[in-house]
Amino acid sequence: MEVDGILFEAKDLYKSFGSKEVLKGVSISAKSGQATGLLGRNGAGKTTTIRIAMGVFPPDSGSVLVDGAPIDRGKLRIGYLPEERGLYAKSLIAEQLLYLARLRGMHTKEAKKSIAYWLEKMGLAEYANKKLEVLSKGNQQKIQLAAALIAKPELIILDEPFSGLDPVNATLLEDVVKEQITEGKMVLFSSHQMNYVEKFCDHIAILHQGRIVLDGEIDEIKRSYDRKKMLVKSRQAEQIVQYCKEKLEDILTLAQMEEGNAYLELKEEKLKNDLLLALAGQRFDLDSVSVFEPSLNDIFVEYTGSEEVAADEAV
Repeated sequence: MEVDGILFEAKDLYKSFGSKEVLKGVSISAKSGQATGLLGRNGAGKTTTIRIAMGVFPPDSGSVLVDGAPIDRGKLRIGYLPEERGLYAKSLIAEQLLYLARLRGMHTKEAKKSIAYWLEKMGLAEYANKKLEVLSKGNQQKIQLAAALIAKPELIILDEPFSGLDPVNATLLEDVVKEQITEGKMVLFSSHQMNYVEKFCDHIAILHQGRIVLDGEIDEIKRSYDRKKMLVKSRQAEQIVQYCKEKLEDILTLAQMEEGNAYLELKEEKLKNDLLLALAGQRFDLDSVSVFEPSLNDIFVEYTGSEEVAADEAV
């Protein structure tokens, strides 16, 4: 199957375990050359959704589709990096990777070539014939990622891939993931680390208590918020706030300091240019003037709440 133009969909998934209803009509999608972020607190249903997509168990109802037809996992190659790592600490790295590649249908010669490529890519070629346990946690994580990618998957599912990584290894994994997206792979990315989600994902779906509560392009979601709030960065932020309070009360409803910046709120969106002209006319030393947008973390908290929940995500 070629990667170009593939659309993966999980549609209207329901799943219960005993009396506990975990998924309540969940629908998500991923397409070639794009990363979709599947977000949610512990217990929201992320892992259950992923396991249904992987075919670990079926949904009670709903469907998993590729280009509108029921998924054929013998044709669509899937690479999966689980949150709970699954390689064997006391087995040789190359032997484990070869075994996994052969399970996914690769011929031995092709598999060995792919293993050599990924170990070199991860900077771990010298450990091919070493036991996994000799590696640091971060390097073990890189081997896990290599295991997910050796069979050249078309759909890549990454569940908390950056957990426990130092900045150097995190940067390497960032580059690998971005490369896969550029090559046209579909990436389904699950993480609590919103900074990574914003780096990779154009599209997000937020799960809360078994339902999708927000689904869309990140930029469009942010632009849907009030555009009257402005953020001014300047070494003269305090003077700017004072000036706005004294001279611009006709166009502003709020002027205050927040985290060292001037935070301003317009009476109407169309008054942005009036604000810019007024500040420029005073010759303030401005670093930037921008519409204040909520962070992805702010949006996540808004839609999922901030109270603690039990860590029962593995159901």
